[in-house]
Amino acid sequence: MTTSPSLRVRQRTAWGAFTLAALIAVIFYLGPMLYLLSVALQTPAQFLNNPVAFPHPILWSNFASAWNQATMGTYFGNSVLYAFFSTVFSLLFAALLAFPVSRRYVRGSQLIYLFFLAGIFLPVGLIPLFIESRMLGLYNNQVGYIILHLQYGLTFGFFIFVGYFRTIPTELDESAAIDGCGYFHYMWSILLPLIKPALATVGIYVAINVWNDLIGPVVFLASNSLYPLTRGLYTFYGSNQSDWTLLAAGVFIVAAPLIIAFIALQRYLVAGAVAGSLKS
Repeated sequence: MTTSPSLRVRQRTAWGAFTLAALIAVIFYLGPMLYLLSVALQTPAQFLNNPVAFPHPILWSNFASAWNQATMGTYFGNSVLYAFFSTVFSLLFAALLAFPVSRRYVRGSQLIYLFFLAGIFLPVGLIPLFIESRMLGLYNNQVGYIILHLQYGLTFGFFIFVGYFRTIPTELDESAAIDGCGYFHYMWSILLPLIKPALATVGIYVAINVWNDLIGPVVFLASNSLYPLTRGLYTFYGSNQSDWTLLAAGVFIVAAPLIIAFIALQRYLVAGAVAGSLKS
């Protein structure tokens, strides 16, 4: 079977576009990450002598030193706590809101959908949130900090879930109702397993935003023991500005969990985002 000239041209064009995209990804993402790792494995003297040289000898102790000197154990635990509960509750509330709207089981579903969609493009009002957190007793405590970060999933997650729920046949709702399946049991045992790609997409989005947030800890947290990793790293930078190898190790420690999570969930991300956007 021979390949037509037009098909060969399209294949070469596609391969060229893929090569260009891969090169851009290496230059702008993998390149800085590899350089950061290289700096984190050097001695201070080697870095000052030749910052772009390959580390020799490789100094893994920089990671242990950064972890201990910055007391990252406490900050790491706080970041895991904030990211986990913010993600779980965001996914739960967004799914519970999105399903009846996607099925038009509530009045004004289209208006509600447009309201949440607008929330994606509106900036976060830090000053009103700060005043509200003080009034409601949510300032400088872990529960309040988690509640204040539910905004990341309730807007973006609602948008993705509505589109994904619309891909599920309504006959499934009717069958569950005939069988006497309760609403929450139906959501938990049937609907949520069907939208795993969407859950992964929104979950990694929320987790990344909460994990990388630096403005939030500055505004809503005042106690050092409540700081997440980003705020702790900023404090560590203030006392170790001249030791770039330790700082690089600290930055890599902060970024590593997100890199691992992205690699583990990447196959769900595209499927969830595409399905949600096409059907919304």
